[in-house]
Amino acid sequence: MSHPPDRLVGMGYWTLGEVLGFDFETTGIDRFDDVPVSFALVTVVAGDLVSTSSSLVDPGREIPAGATEVHGISTERAQAEGMPLDEAIEIVAEAVISASSRGVPLVGMKLDFDLTILDAQCRRLSGWGLVERGWDGPVLDAVVLDRHLDRYRKGSRTLGSLCAHYGVEIENAHDAVADAVASAGVLYAQAALFNELNEGEPAALHELEIGWHREWAEGYDEWRLEQGMTPMDRRDFVWPVAPKVLAAS
Repeated sequence: MSHPPDRLVGMGYWTLGEVLGFDFETTGIDRFDDVPVSFALVTVVAGDLVSTSSSLVDPGREIPAGATEVHGISTERAQAEGMPLDEAIEIVAEAVISASSRGVPLVGMKLDFDLTILDAQCRRLSGWGLVERGWDGPVLDAVVLDRHLDRYRKGSRTLGSLCAHYGVEIENAHDAVADAVASAGVLYAQAALFNELNEGEPAALHELEIGWHREWAEGYDEWRLEQGMTPMDRRDFVWPVAPKVLAAS
């Protein structure tokens, strides 16, 4: 991890324990219909990278050229080197649910995208989503936290931008392992700067993030409408796992 060792002094307990970093690279940006072409699970303990688990995934479909341009994974490579999609989904789901059962925070960047894909694919496989399979967080999401903790800072909040802002190195962006490790690094850097995160209990932070994300989405949606743009998909207001069909209000 790329954070100064002295910044760990005085940090809250979650930064001294275990976290699980998680990232998918995918066939596209539709959380309900697109699927992974690679995954990474990284275990970090007290800021030190302990282990990584990753694989290419054969999505069972063509990978669009636009997606390949982002992450560099072609259909041919995924078919030749990737594990079957269903096997990958089970591996990731088991790891995420196991972490939840032990109270280990799941950390990453814009995890509502990755977790909604995982949930949708679990439902396709078994009819059960993550919650029905026993998952209940907690999640610490670098971008949700950044929008709240430093809300008036101007500029982009992509992973690359957050890494630059917080002084975290990222190698080979859009590689699942690199993105998962860098996202965890951003979380540790944020914790070193913001007591609200540093001293927070992960389950309590998770509940707060639900509201912080909704608050951001409402404000962003209002801005879009003022600019004459189309409104946001109402499912985008839901964090960290969006339903394919919203319940009637």
